[in-house]
Amino acid sequence: MSRVERLPNGLVVALEERDYPGVAFQLLVPAGAVNEPEGLLGASTLLEGWLWKGAGDLDARGLAGALDALGVRRQSGAGLEYTLFSAAFLPEVLEEVFRLYALLLTRPSLPEEALEAVKSVALQALLSQEDQPARKLLSELRKRVFLSPHGRDPLGEEASLKKANPEAVREDFRGRYTPRGAILAVAGGVSWERLQAALEPFLAWEGEEAFYPPPELSQPHRFHVARPTAQVQIGLAYPDVGPDHPGFYAARLALEVLSGGMSSRLFTEVREKRGLVYAVSAFPAGVKGQGLLMAYGGTTKERAGETLEVMLREVERLSEGVTAEELARAKVGLKTALVMADESLRTRASSMARDLFALGRVRPLAEIEAAIEGTTLEAVNAFLRAHPYREPWVGLLGEVEHVS
Repeated sequence: MSRVERLPNGLVVALEERDYPGVAFQLLVPAGAVNEPEGLLGASTLLEGWLWKGAGDLDARGLAGALDALGVRRQSGAGLEYTLFSAAFLPEVLEEVFRLYALLLTRPSLPEEALEAVKSVALQALLSQEDQPARKLLSELRKRVFLSPHGRDPLGEEASLKKANPEAVREDFRGRYTPRGAILAVAGGVSWERLQAALEPFLAWEGEEAFYPPPELSQPHRFHVARPTAQVQIGLAYPDVGPDHPGFYAARLALEVLSGGMSSRLFTEVREKRGLVYAVSAFPAGVKGQGLLMAYGGTTKERAGETLEVMLREVERLSEGVTAEELARAKVGLKTALVMADESLRTRASSMARDLFALGRVRPLAEIEAAIEGTTLEAVNAFLRAHPYREPWVGLLGEVEHVS
C-alpha cells in the first residue's frame, strides 16, 4: 500500500515501500504546454533544459558529475500537462540525491549565457517533426480536437522559441515551478520515517498554485495537411472516458480488443487481411478531465481512401460488442502488462504520480488487477452500446485529395 501526505508547502508526497535494494522517484511539476503564457509557447521545454545548467554552487558539469558519482540513472522532460523528473539510485544515497534535486527547484542558476544553446536544441527538436510525418499529423490532430490549450505541442512554436528571453523565462519559472500542484512519488527500499527526513531540503520550495485551464473540445470535423510524402498518414480521434469514470476498465478492455496485439481487430482487418498499411494502432490520448482515444494508420496514397474506410468501420463496430474469447485475451494482455510494469520501480513511481495527478489517489496494483478481472462481458458490451465510438475527428497528411 502507498502512503500519501501533503507537505506544508503544498507538495504531495507518496511512498510505496518495498523490500528491494533500490529507490526510484518521479517528480511531477505543474509546468506543461497547457499553462504556458501566450507568446511563450515552448517555455516548459526551455525551462527543463535550462535548469540542468547549474544549481546552487554547482555549474552544469558539476551538477551532472555529482549525480553521476552517486550512480543516479535519471531522465527529465516537459510534456503537455506537466514536466517530469525521474531518477533511480541506491537507498544509501537518498539524502544527497534529494538535496541536489531540491537545489534545481529552489536555487537554479538559469545562466543567461546558456539559454541560447537550450533554445537551439529546442528548435532542432521542433524542426525534426518535419521528418516525422506520423508525429506531425498526430500533433495537428490534437490541435484540431481541442479548443483549449490542450491541443498545444509540448515542443512549442518556432516564433515563440526564437523570441524567448531570459527575463521572461525566469518569470515563468517563478510562476509555474511551484510545489502547490507538484507530486513526488517514491517507490523502493526506504521507510517513511527516513523519507520524511530526506525531504527537508524540499521545504524551502515555495510558490502559489499554477493555473490549469479546463479541457474544451471542438466539433468533430475532417482536415487534410498537404505534404509531398511517399505515404499518407491517417489519424482518428474519439471522445472517451477517463480513469475516474465507472466504465474506464470496460473502455480499456475494448481498446485492447481493438488494438492490443497481432490478433487485435485493427491489425487483423487492416493489415493482415487487406495489406493496407505498414503501421496501424489505437491508443489512449486523454488529458485530465477529458478522455480521448486516437487511432493511427500509415499507408500509400493509392490505398488511403480504403484504409480510412476500414479503420472507421472497425472502430465503430465495437458498439456491436466483443466476444468472450476477445475479452479473455484482452484481460490476459492487460494483466501481463500490469505485472511487467510492477517489476520496475521507475515504472511504478511513474504510475503513482499519474494516479495522483488524475485521480488524487494511488491505485494499488491489486485493485487494478481485480477491476480488470471483474469486468464482465456484459459490462463491456453495455458500455460500448452506451458509448459508441462514432463521428470522430479525421486527419490526413500527405498527397491526397482534400477531405471535406
